[in-house]
Amino acid sequence: MKKIYYLSTCDTCKRILKELDPPADYELQDVKKVPLTLDQLQELKHRAGTYEYLLNKRAKMYQERDLKNKQLSEEDYKNLLLEHYTFLKRPVIINNQKIFIGNSKKEVSAAKAALSE
Repeated sequence: MKKIYYLSTCDTCKRILKELDPPADYELQDVKKVPLTLDQLQELKHRAGTYEYLLNKRAKMYQERDLKNKQLSEEDYKNLLLEHYTFLKRPVIINNQKIFIGNSKKEVSAAKAALSE
């Protein structure tokens, strides 16, 4: 599977996609226009290890709800990710068996290297 979950209105996602220049065999999914399905989220969790790792803790909604001061379970993280696209740490890049989550320089560099293999 070669897929990238991103947000088309996010300047950081746009910059990263431009930098990565993914080959034509990559499927792009704008999570705002086409929300994650439960099956897709479960697949991401399987690859990432936990729902928490997929959660964007810098999201405005996360901060507005003061979620950092609450004890959240994996089920809570899953429900948040299904509830609204802003809770997904973006971009999420799947290159066969590898997954790269978020926009840190380390993740983007690793994704770029994997895409050029």
